[in-house]
Amino acid sequence: MSSPRAAQSAGAGRGTLRWREARTGLALISPTVVLVLVLVVLPILWTVLLAFQDLRLIRLRSAGLFGDLTVENFADVFGSPGFWQALVTTLVYAGCGTAASVGLGLVAALALRRPFRGRGFVRASLLLPYVAPVVAATFVWGVMLNPQFGIVNEVGTGVLGWDEPIPFLTDRPTALVTVIVFEMWRSFPFAFLFLTARLQAAPASLEEAARVDGATPTQVFRHITLPQLMPTIAVLALLRFIWTFNNFDDIYLLTGGGAGTEVISVRVFDYLVSRGDIGAASAQALVLSVVLLVLVTVYYRFAAKDEVA
Repeated sequence: MSSPRAAQSAGAGRGTLRWREARTGLALISPTVVLVLVLVVLPILWTVLLAFQDLRLIRLRSAGLFGDLTVENFADVFGSPGFWQALVTTLVYAGCGTAASVGLGLVAALALRRPFRGRGFVRASLLLPYVAPVVAATFVWGVMLNPQFGIVNEVGTGVLGWDEPIPFLTDRPTALVTVIVFEMWRSFPFAFLFLTARLQAAPASLEEAARVDGATPTQVFRHITLPQLMPTIAVLALLRFIWTFNNFDDIYLLTGGGAGTEVISVRVFDYLVSRGDIGAASAQALVLSVVLLVLVTVYYRFAAKDEVA
């Protein structure tokens, strides 16, 4: 049996070891904490301060950190022409783009589920839209859809019998439909990868038993395959909606935000670069961040419920 002094000495030793482990852990994570503070937290806090100041880009160097705080930027943003229309356009673009990309990814995952010769090559080919540089992809689409020399209008007027070329990127509402189709084409490989991984992990015995019992392919998909994919589809749809809602480069490179395709992110860029109104641009970015924060909260609540289940 050990004496009280020996037990106290052992406890002090354990405390020293814990302190060393804690100190080592703090030393290991401190570079990450510093990077997050400098690259993420400080820019966000500065954006919040700018949103409450009447500040132009030309006066940025002479302006103080806090300046004269005001809420006029938010009043101007909510009352400015085109803001609510841009918000509706953003929701339509994000909703339709998400549904189309996830739907096409589901079809591709189901079509390439069974093994066949060359399946690896076909799967790798489907990833090209996702890994291709967005500048190159938008340039190719712009050339293909050009009403004067684009191959799409050449085929449409020469083979399909169109009366005249269609200005896909400069006319309403064709331009909005075109950027949604571009978002679907560029993002469906992401959904394809997620759903393919989930299908490979699904047990095949249930589907085989259903076929033995006489179930049709439609019944097998509806009552066995789809319920297994629904948690993945729900999380995937929410993630894609958040990313599409925040998308900027696709639309700006295709249409520049014209012809009814102005979304909130393009509007923030125009206010910041074209008008030099840092306060209004920051206020709109803050509104966009609040909407995204709500979506992220929904995602985490859904993910936590899915882990518990």
